[in-house]
Parts: sequence; C-alpha cells; structure tokens
Amino acid sequence: MTTEIILVLAVLAVTILLFILEIFRVDLIAILIMISLAWLGLVPAREVFSGFASNAVISMIAVMILGYGIDRSGAMNQVTRYITQIAGASEKRLIAVVAAAVGILSAFMQNIGAAVLFLPSLLMISRSNRISPSRLMMPLGFAAILGGTMSMVGSGPLIILNDLLAQGGQTKYGLFSVTPLGLLLLAAGIGYFLLLGKYVLPSENIEKRKTSVQQQLIETWHLPSAVHHCRIPADSPMINKTREEIQFRSRYKLNLLALKEGDDILYAPWRYTRFVAGQILIFLGEKEDIERLASEQKLQFPIKLKLHERLAFSRGSGFAEVIIPPLSKFVGKSIREITLRKTFGVEPILLYRGAQEERGDFSDRALQPGDDLIIHGPWENLNAMAKEQACVLVTPIEAEPSRASRPLAAMLCFLGAAALAIAGFHLSLALMSGALAMVLVRVISIDELYRAVEWRTVFLLAGLIPLGIAMDRSGTAAYIADHLMILLKGSHPLVLLTAVATLATLFSLFMSNVAATVLLVPLVMMMATIAGIDARALALLVAVCASNSFLLPTHQVNALLMSPGGYRNIDYLRAGGIMTIIFIIIVVLGIYLIYL
Repeated sequence: MTTEIILVLAVLAVTILLFILEIFRVDLIAILIMISLAWLGLVPAREVFSGFASNAVISMIAVMILGYGIDRSGAMNQVTRYITQIAGASEKRLIAVVAAAVGILSAFMQNIGAAVLFLPSLLMISRSNRISPSRLMMPLGFAAILGGTMSMVGSGPLIILNDLLAQGGQTKYGLFSVTPLGLLLLAAGIGYFLLLGKYVLPSENIEKRKTSVQQQLIETWHLPSAVHHCRIPADSPMINKTREEIQFRSRYKLNLLALKEGDDILYAPWRYTRFVAGQILIFLGEKEDIERLASEQKLQFPIKLKLHERLAFSRGSGFAEVIIPPLSKFVGKSIREITLRKTFGVEPILLYRGAQEERGDFSDRALQPGDDLIIHGPWENLNAMAKEQACVLVTPIEAEPSRASRPLAAMLCFLGAAALAIAGFHLSLALMSGALAMVLVRVISIDELYRAVEWRTVFLLAGLIPLGIAMDRSGTAAYIADHLMILLKGSHPLVLLTAVATLATLFSLFMSNVAATVLLVPLVMMMATIAGIDARALALLVAVCASNSFLLPTHQVNALLMSPGGYRNIDYLRAGGIMTIIFIIIVVLGIYLIYL
C-alpha cells in the first residue's frame, strides 16, 4: 500500500463522514474535497477542475435547460392531464403511474433525460394537490435509474459492457438479455415506495420550512386563502346578470377570481361580464359566505373538479402587493375608472391607506400616492401591470408564466437531443445542442438559460469527479478490487456475487459508473475463470450494480432532483440504504438463478 493510496482512502473516508454529518452543504463539501485533492498532490492542478468540462456535468447543465424549457412552454400539460386522470390525487397511485412510465422510458434513453421529461409535470401536480415534492421526486429518480437496467442501451455501464466482453473474447448480450432482471428491479422499486414510502420518504419538504412569499402575504394581511368552485345551473337567477348586479364583494364578502367556461378561463371578469348556464365560478372567501351565495343564487356547490382542471387555474396565479408611486397615472383615478379587471385581468382584494384598511367594495375610491393594494391574478398579468410603471410590484413573482404557444418547438428540441444521443453522438454535445436550439427557436431567452441552471448541483458533481480520478490514478480502486478478489478465492458463488455487487455499488458512489465498470469487468472476468463460473454473468453483475447509486446524491439523476425535492443527504441514506440492499439481493439472486 503506497502513500498515495493511504491518502486517497483518507479523503474518501472524510468525504463519506462529511456527507453523513452534513456539517456543510453538499456543494461546499464537493469543492472542499476537490481542492484538497490538488493540495495533497493526488490530482494535478491542471486537472482538478476538469470535472466542470466533463461529459456528466455538461450533460447535467443541458438537461436543466431542457427541463426548464419544457416546463416554460407548457409542453407537458397534456401529459400532466393524462397522469392525473389515471392516478387522481392519490399519492400512491401517482408514484406507481409515474415510476412505471419513467422506468419504461428510461430503458431506451438516458436516465437523466427520462427524469427531466417528467419533472415539470410532477412539480405541477405536487403544487396543485398539496403533496410535498419530497414525496414524489425520489421515487421518480429511483425509477429512472432502475429503468436503465431493462435494456442494454438503458445506461452507460450496460452500453459499454458488450465492448468489454468482446475485448475479452466473450459473446455479446442481446438488446433485451437483461430485461428480466431489470423488470424485477423496477417492480421492486415501485413496490418498495408503495409499501414503505410513508416511512422512508421525508414527511416534510425541507425547502418549505421557509415561509413562502404567498404565505407571508396571507399571514401579514390576514387574507382568505380558501378557493371555492361552484357551477351555474340552468335555473339560477344569476343567469344573464353581471357581477355589478350580484355585488359579490359588498353583499357576500367574496372575491370572484375567475370564471371557467369549457377549457377557457377568464381571470377577474369585468363588471359587465354576463353569466351563463354551465359556467364554473372561482371565488376567494370563507365557506359560510359561499354557501350563502349558493343558497340564494341556486348555485351547485360544492362541485368536484378533476385535478388537471384545478391545475389550469392554480398553477400560474397568486397574490401580489403593489404600491402606487407619486407620479403614477393611477393617482386620482378609481379602480372603476382604471378598469383594473378589464385592462389587467387582476382582482383587487384589499386597499391599505395610512392606518386604514378597506376590504369591501372600494372600486370608487380615488387612489392616492402611497396606497398599498393587494391584488390577485395570473403572474403574467401582474408582470404586465408592473411594466406599465403605474405601480410598484413589491411581491417577488414566485413562478414565471408558461409560454403555451411554443410546446411543439420545446418538445422537438428535447426529442431531437434524445435522438442524437441514441444515434451515438456524444451525450453532452447532443443535449447541449438541444438546449441551444431552445434559445434559437425562442422557447426560452438566453437570460433564462442561465437562470435554469442549479449551480449547487453542478458544483456537487464537478467537485466529486476528481475523487474518481484520484482513485483510478493512484491505484486505490485496483488495490481494493485485487485484495477483495484474493479474499474471495474459493468462496461459494453466492458469496462471490454478493461481494462483487457490493464493490461495484461502492465504486459507483464516488466515481463514474462507466469508469467503475471499465475497471472492474476485466478483474471479475479473471476471477470468474479461476472460480469456474460464467465470466459473462459476473461481468453483467458489475454493469448492473454500477447503477446501484441510491445511498448519496452523487448519481446525476439524484443530484438533479435533490433541489426540487428539498432533500438532504440523510434522506438518501435512509431511503437509498434500504433500496441499495434490495437491489443487491435481487441482482445477486437473479444472476445466480437466471444467468449462471
């Protein structure tokens, strides 16, 4: 054992300890390890930052941009609709449907591409149905990784395996040779979350411990937060009347936020908009007030809307606080004169002037400099109102409007990038070409491209790549593998399979899973010859277990989903630890019973 090997093992131990203790953020840990490797002389200074130009990191940046573009374009709205129609609002059904879909897709495209395709839809469903993203993101990511074991083109290790087998004079595997094993793994992963998800998944989204801007507004101004839906039947006295005649605010203490007719939603209907049978009205207020309105106006309440119908309203709208500046063109004019609802499509909720607060119908009050207004409406309408420079938008917009006019262009960019990758072009080149295409066809702007990148994830991956380089160049990886093989000589095949599976799993946590496969396959093939077992089966075991990366957020898919899911390292250790053991048991028994 050389000094370099001792140092690398020490750095590896410190890395694991820091990840477990969570003394620092994961990206800071990765940077610390990266810099330490250079100062210890384990990686040349000219290469210590090579991770930032690696295929994995560039691919990660590209898929973040592609995912952002798909989300912004509204391209996955139809997929969201299908998912919610099948799964409804049940957390378990959502996990089962999404995990199965992403797992099957992942068998034929890169794991991370399959995950990013479903990420916007799942976030949309999570927000609308008040299910914490932490309950859904991890099953999505695990399913994407597990699905990659269902075909010989589903993951990097399996793609390269046939080349390694050919170099060793062995017969290559067919495209679906690994499918029985992959199906078992995907089914086990879905079953694991369905049975144990309530115990192993975080019960609270870590990111949501911070009060959101919307919640701050609601708490500060004591705003009603309950949204109610009712339908106008054919015999309602409201038919052919206007909101001016009904007087929702002064008579019922309700704000009419929007009305839905067919697939169209009209936000903040104008005072002269007439009601017709079949319209769905969306109100903000207390339940007893909406019940009184429904009783007097013979409205159908409550009514059940499908999740995708609720999504259409709730996803892109919210409260905002605006202040009237001294030189505003709104000064001296009332909300009625401004035609706030008709012009901007926003609903005034509250007027605060000095120490006085008005919550009734203040449509005829002339606005003064310094007036504070709380309004509700779609994000794009609020942005448009702020651009008029007639008011100052105090509230940060929590979501950007989707560009539903560009969904086809967004999907073509994504599918084009995926097709280039499947055709054999370099993954990072294929994906970054798709990301650039989204800018060129104006799905997103160049400024949005930079905002789409989650830099914490980038530094996490780029910072750990030099550790894999150090393990390889110092001979640490080969040293561990060689000594393990010596210890296992003459052991029962099941013991040998378990040890090899565990070794491949550990290597894949801190170095590229492809690099782990390239390093271990020749070694295990020699060991198989000595042990008198099928070398192809042992090589397949290594390639499959190189995807057993659930313990830490070091796999590209886990790193991508860490921020949206609000996860910590301990969350992966808890849920991923059990999944890792299940994975090894299934693969070892599967290889032993099916392939040996």
